[in-house]
Amino acid sequence: MSASTEERRAQLATNLERVRTRIALACDEAGRSPDEVTLTVVTKFFPASDVRLLAGLGVRHVGENRHQEALAKAGECADLDLTWHFIGALQSNKASAVAAYASVVESVDREKLLAALGRGAHAADRVLDVLVQVSLDEATGTGRAGIAPDRVLGLAEAVATTPGLRLRGLMAVAPLGRDPQPGFTKLAALAAEVREGHPDATWVSAGMSGDLETAVRCGATHVRIGSAVLGERPAKR
Repeated sequence: MSASTEERRAQLATNLERVRTRIALACDEAGRSPDEVTLTVVTKFFPASDVRLLAGLGVRHVGENRHQEALAKAGECADLDLTWHFIGALQSNKASAVAAYASVVESVDREKLLAALGRGAHAADRVLDVLVQVSLDEATGTGRAGIAPDRVLGLAEAVATTPGLRLRGLMAVAPLGRDPQPGFTKLAALAAEVREGHPDATWVSAGMSGDLETAVRCGATHVRIGSAVLGERPAKR
């Protein structure tokens, strides 16, 4: 291992330990076990070499936002025991292709995507885990992506009845520039409603580098962490 690679590994190890400690402390405050929270490291714009180092440090869940980058990176790291999460905006014409490498798609926000995802899952001979992305902004179309809260149950039902797809729960991003607590509390309530009809849909993906503690307190089962592990994101390529 070169000196620069060793330095990068040490940096990632230090950052990972800090994030894992934050998760553990947040769980302790919430009366939860850290085992209840899955850390997904978001590697957008970072090289496959970082993914390899992360895998060596025990990371098993990796998140990507862009299809072309994710496809290439998953291919380069195909020998690693990783679960790839697609968490970015999903285009209808790319949905089937995403199912070829992703085990989890967290950003399903419209029914139009489902048939293509199902076809992709069938072609890859897998069952694709799906999260419905909820908009926590007061008015959809003005901020983060996601389906309006009052339409969540309908989309969840559609996911659950699409061959090749498995409804796992909900995902959301906190509203920009506002306290994340109200939004994550709403997400937890919606997730409980979904579980009434779909008891196995137990995942709640919420929380990023700046608000993971709030998400954990509100019941998040998955947190999506980028900069707190990998550092400042490189310029867009």
